[in-house]
Amino acid sequence: MKLLGNSSRGINPIQKRLLYRCCILPITFYGFQLWFYNKAPLSYHMKILGKMQRRATIWILGAFKTSPSEGIEAIVSLINIKYHLQKLVGRSQIRSAALPANYLIRMFMNDHSNNHPSPNPHSIDSLTNRQKTIAKGHLIDSNNKLYGIFPAFSPLHPEFKLGSRISDQFSDHFSFNLASKEKNQQKCMQQLDKMILQSSSLPNLAIIITDASIKNNITTSISHIHILNHPLIKTVYHAAYITSTEAELFAIRCGINQACSKNDISKIIVVTDSIHAVMKIFESSPHPYQLHMTSIL
Repeated sequence: MKLLGNSSRGINPIQKRLLYRCCILPITFYGFQLWFYNKAPLSYHMKILGKMQRRATIWILGAFKTSPSEGIEAIVSLINIKYHLQKLVGRSQIRSAALPANYLIRMFMNDHSNNHPSPNPHSIDSLTNRQKTIAKGHLIDSNNKLYGIFPAFSPLHPEFKLGSRISDQFSDHFSFNLASKEKNQQKCMQQLDKMILQSSSLPNLAIIITDASIKNNITTSISHIHILNHPLIKTVYHAAYITSTEAELFAIRCGINQACSKNDISKIIVVTDSIHAVMKIFESSPHPYQLHMTSIL
């Protein structure tokens, strides 16, 4: 790779980064499920992989060898090796949940959403409590993540078909008002002010304003509840090492649950800057945020 370019000639940094992501990382992470799992000794592997990525980022930028790793990774737009592996693990676990019920991996897992006529005697559910605490591996982590913490969903259930989902059967109960990116900030503020003034006089309506931010791997989720144009509840939560989508969903979940606990609330307006997180509430395919989805719906 060093022959392809240096700081004065050869391929540019964008092409170097593309080469590293497309050719080096897939080979490096091939079969990561065999060694990256809960309770596995990872310090040596993380040290070697960290050195590899540091050498790659220095080569991409042509930077000095004394440059800080976090800074050059941020400039090159490369995610930390540990977080990259956690992302791959999460996607692999969701992929396991989307497999057919008669698939070999699913037969070993505690899938209580499908009633098998003859349970597999070699499934994880057949282990004793002591064996479950000793056993470790990617399959154990996937089973604990999908069926131990989160509710079990069958992706082929009739309720997930088009026309049978909650968003299809109760379409008149949900509406989305998207602010156009082409409008300037002043027009968006005027649109929000108009909506708030029209809704603030209704006693059975709650307005929930949510937001989330991440700084130094610490996520802050905030939700405000207003009824009759008066602030009623303000909640602030902090968490470490979670995604912004999960933080936004958690803020929306807390706001809606607290508003529903009040009497005579028949309509709720949620003001948020993350429409992607809101759409996850109505997404029927398996995803890591189904715990928040079930709590909201």
